[in-house]
Amino acid sequence: MGLIYLDSCLVIYLAEKHERWAGALRALMDPAKEDRYGISSLVKFECLVGPLKRADSVLHRAYIALFDDFVLLDMPESVFLQAAELRARQGLTTPDALHLACAHHHRCEELWTNDSRLTRGSRGLARNIFAAR
Repeated sequence: MGLIYLDSCLVIYLAEKHERWAGALRALMDPAKEDRYGISSLVKFECLVGPLKRADSVLHRAYIALFDDFVLLDMPESVFLQAAELRARQGLTTPDALHLACAHHHRCEELWTNDSRLTRGSRGLARNIFAAR
């Protein structure tokens, strides 16, 4: 399996050790140790808002450390232009359109999420990995 883009919600589950989802996500990631998991600067942005609002420096540092476990996928102008098309045609939110466009740009095999709205607008690229749980 190739590169897998992780949606922000999944990184939040890992960093904050979500009671229900963190272990389940780790279990899905562990069997595929050869896979590479990617995130964008948008994922970092979305993840850091909560700890910064709460002035939680411990959690902030945990996120910064966790980010190093993933491939950082850049977002050139072409990603934003494709995201505009996705937002206009699929009715996605701006962040969801950007995540999807970034995954397309980097030829990710899948975009893992826990957001069914994103999966509906992705034409098969995004997959709610917890939908059957």
